Amino acid sequence: MNKMLIAAAASSVLFLAGCASGPDKASSAKLDELSNQVSQLSKDVQALKSESMSAREEAARANERIDNIAQSYTK
Repeated sequence: MNKMLIAAAASSVLFLAGCASGPDKASSAKLDELSNQVSQLSKDVQALKSESMSAREEAARANERIDNIAQSYTK
């Protein structure tokens, strides 16, 4: 009786494992598209970080010039 139950359980597991479907072409295409979007967004973020850093440096230089002008008037 136990052997019959074990055999039935094993065969049902193998049957269900055989029915499992792998990724289809539509899913693969969508995954590739999303990967490309992530890559593009990462590049955009990197470019914006660079622009932000340039703007900060320019603002710091402008503030330094303003401070120098203000000091020359107080002397």
